[in-house]
Amino acid sequence: MKKKKQKEEMTFADRYREIGYKIAYCRKHMNLTQEELAEKVGVSRQHIGAIEAPNVDRKVSLDLIFSIAELCNVEPEWFLQYDVQRFGNSKEL
Repeated sequence: MKKKKQKEEMTFADRYREIGYKIAYCRKHMNLTQEELAEKVGVSRQHIGAIEAPNVDRKVSLDLIFSIAELCNVEPEWFLQYDVQRFGNSKEL
């Protein structure tokens, strides 16, 4: 009997969470507080906090992604590259 790999799909919530993790990573790498990052990109500290919180699925605008990417000196597409293995079980049937 052949083994098949079960394909796990990321939900939109998973994708927003992954973006939040990457924003937090960039912010910390630049030694910025949430408040400092928020001020530099023109949003509230609460909004940055909600985006970075793993238990909150806050939507992120492209404008914000572009602003944070420019500030952190990364390509905006980096925020949209997802690690599917992190989300879900990769079980073989």
